Amino acid sequence: MSEVIWGMVTSHVPSIGAAMDHGKTQDPYWKPLFDGYQPAREWMAEHRPDVAIVIYNDHANGVDLDVVPAFAIGTADRYPVADEGWGPRPVPEVVGDPDLSQHLIEHLIDDGFDMTLFQELDVDHGLTVPLSIYCPDPGEAWPCRVVPLLVNVIQYPQPTAARCYALGRAIGRALASYQPDVKVAIFGTGGMSHQLAGARAGFVNPKFDAMFLEAIQTDPERLAALSREELIRQAGSEGIELIMWLVMRGAMNDEIRRIHETYHVPASNTAAALALFDNRGD
Repeated sequence: MSEVIWGMVTSHVPSIGAAMDHGKTQDPYWKPLFDGYQPAREWMAEHRPDVAIVIYNDHANGVDLDVVPAFAIGTADRYPVADEGWGPRPVPEVVGDPDLSQHLIEHLIDDGFDMTLFQELDVDHGLTVPLSIYCPDPGEAWPCRVVPLLVNVIQYPQPTAARCYALGRAIGRALASYQPDVKVAIFGTGGMSHQLAGARAGFVNPKFDAMFLEAIQTDPERLAALSREELIRQAGSEGIELIMWLVMRGAMNDEIRRIHETYHVPASNTAAALALFDNRGD
């Protein structure tokens, strides 16, 4: 049967991908961020999953803003890398896991979540940057299959933090009933605190971020109780992406072990973080 072996939460800032693509990771601006990733990368390389469920949001690159589902899941064999205006990133096409996608869809719908299905989907930096943070040198292919799970954090009203945590719990239940013997990793992406426009452009809240990084392991119910308004007030308009971390956390066990975390400001006007958790206990 399937086993969730680890979960990772990480920012998906597009310029992080650009820094990797253009060989700038050791430049003074970027080196502290990428040095912080290294211990997690080494641990993940030793604990390879068969499939990763990547919770992310599209940025109007694969999904038109005329139709923005609250929750959606990809069912394709392959997902092309989106052209975000300057050509697709020079990374491999993403290979899907249609069987696991279909299993999740059936169980999540039966569990009360009306999921939108994407049989074709181009994936943007929201998904490819976290994959590159996990595996910086994939060669011709990523080291695991991927199930893309999209969350609306763009158009109001976004799903609540509580609803995202509940979705994660439902994903955990669905995976527990999946019979193939596969190792699964869960990625929660986006955040941390940042605001890209308006009167608070450039806003970062390290105190709130520190609380969130601790509570995502030890007290996710506290985070699930946050309203949209409180999240935006504390983390900025784009900081509401943190609800996607709660999907990851809900899919894992109540007790998880922190392997590594790193926090860096700024990464392109964003508070960027990574936290890695072992789901198998001590």
